[in-house]
Amino acid sequence: MSETRRAPASGGAPAPVLGFRPGGPMALLREGEKSRNARATLLRLARYLRPQRWVLLGTALLVVVTSAVDLLGPYLMGLAIDRFIKGGDLAGLARLVSLMALTYVVAAAGTWWQTYLMAGVAQRAVRDMRRDLFDHLLVLPLRFFDQRAHGDLMSRLTNDMENISNILASSFSQLVSSIFGLVGVLIIIFMLNVPLAVVSLLVMPLTYLLTRAIAKRTRQGFRETQQTLGALNGIIEETITGLRTIKAFAREEATVEQFSGINQRLKKVALRARVLTSFMGPLMNMVNNLGLAVVACSGGVLAVRGMATVGEIAAFINYAGRLGRPLNQIAQLFSTIQSALAGAERVFEIMDETPEQDAANAEPLVRVRGEVVFDHVSFGYEPGVPVLKDVSLHARPGEMVALVGPTGAGKTTIVNLLTRFYDVNEGSIRIDGRDIRTIPLDELRQKLGLVLQDNFLFTGTVMENIRYGKLDATDDEVIAAAQLANADPFIRRLPHGYQTLLSERGSNLSQGQRQLLAIARAVLADPEILILDEATSNVDTRTEKHLQEALMRLMKGRTSFVIAHRLSTVRDANQVLVIHNGQVIERGTHASLLAQRGFYYRLYHSQFKGQALPESDLRGLPALTQAD
Repeated sequence: MSETRRAPASGGAPAPVLGFRPGGPMALLREGEKSRNARATLLRLARYLRPQRWVLLGTALLVVVTSAVDLLGPYLMGLAIDRFIKGGDLAGLARLVSLMALTYVVAAAGTWWQTYLMAGVAQRAVRDMRRDLFDHLLVLPLRFFDQRAHGDLMSRLTNDMENISNILASSFSQLVSSIFGLVGVLIIIFMLNVPLAVVSLLVMPLTYLLTRAIAKRTRQGFRETQQTLGALNGIIEETITGLRTIKAFAREEATVEQFSGINQRLKKVALRARVLTSFMGPLMNMVNNLGLAVVACSGGVLAVRGMATVGEIAAFINYAGRLGRPLNQIAQLFSTIQSALAGAERVFEIMDETPEQDAANAEPLVRVRGEVVFDHVSFGYEPGVPVLKDVSLHARPGEMVALVGPTGAGKTTIVNLLTRFYDVNEGSIRIDGRDIRTIPLDELRQKLGLVLQDNFLFTGTVMENIRYGKLDATDDEVIAAAQLANADPFIRRLPHGYQTLLSERGSNLSQGQRQLLAIARAVLADPEILILDEATSNVDTRTEKHLQEALMRLMKGRTSFVIAHRLSTVRDANQVLVIHNGQVIERGTHASLLAQRGFYYRLYHSQFKGQALPESDLRGLPALTQAD
């Protein structure tokens, strides 16, 4: 595009060396200050699990059975000590050992099965969630992307989703298992020996308080880690995309400095989060070992007084150790849970953005003649900073309307409003008498064909890139469109013709070749209204001639809006609108505007400075000389 837009500026810390985007990396790093609602996030995650509730229920039952079988081990061990070892019954001991081995095998098999089931649940849920996020991104307005680093959006689709997948795949079954194991152990130890059970519970309040205090800090740490990682991805994406510019201005050192700053911050916040998380395990082990020591001492006292058998104490110590295990597992799960919640919050933050929407009274256009009217239109990308001021124009069906003026005057903004990439602040835009806000967005844009200064080509074949204008087109239709666009000759010289694979953005083609493919794409789409935004500005004179021939074929019979800096390309326009500071200051034909000797005349004359004006422009203009 020929015009620079400005997104709302962010306050706070100064921008980094290359942080040109107002919503860029440093702005992202400040988002962590906002509070979050963990309960609401969990409820929204639960909606993605609801379609698989029967699998989840089955997994939960399997976890319960596996945990119950696993809890038999210590009881059988105590039974072996009191009944078979003490009595010297080796045959009975062998049978009991076999039963214990069977319980461990069943527990292991159940654990594997529940892991397999939960992996499937997690991948299906994350698939649906990722699809919803991607679908939502496609319907968000351009204003949203103007204020966001693309690398951060990619991070939400990848890193954050991976964290969510991890919690769903492992944490659910572990959490259920830990909770059931904790409840089961409590029931069993009270059945074995009430005094020892009471002693065992003395450390639980301490465990709860420590877990709560650490979890509060780790969640904030993981949220900051995810946000900083998104900022780092933004730097990487921007650097790779703009590498040619970085090298041209010898800004490698400054770019490395910017990257190192965010990378250092990521190390700092990630280390803080990991240290807090890693502190949880050893702390819980210390508390559990303290509890075991208390239980062992108390058990010894009870055994000496004949209030407990050796087998009971052995089983009890084993269960007391298992009492700490689920607590440890729950504590360790907090790291994964906190990281996943931080990622889920970032994902849902995007999903909560308001999408582009059709008006309630939107109705399709049955037939488009191509009459376009701007009626006193005013617009600004930022509140209080107008870009267009009271702009009016009337394009009749089949007319060519040229928009000319200095860079930043507002020409491209007119195109952005016509396509409804943005909506007007004041006034209205009508096509065939219909306000475009009452036309469904998809249908409106299907009626418009765009050929831009820098057209985007996708990774794929030449055939697929042209067919992007009409996905159901046949190969013959694609080739016919390429012929009309003057693209067929160069395509057939490519290594594999129409099946030649293009690299990202079509970087293995010249600028002129990319423009010809874009024109072919527009020809195939067969739009009723055509928009050309500096379509020939970046090519040489010889290529421009081919492009102009193709564009004239494309514009024939269509209402066309042409934005051009080369004023020699707009001689044949039915109307030329001169835009300056967001206003239409002159309008008329090429010849009549030259005759006025106003802004357009001076703009046109400056392009031929030191040269004779074209004879076709001098003809019929009284007293107009080179000296003028």
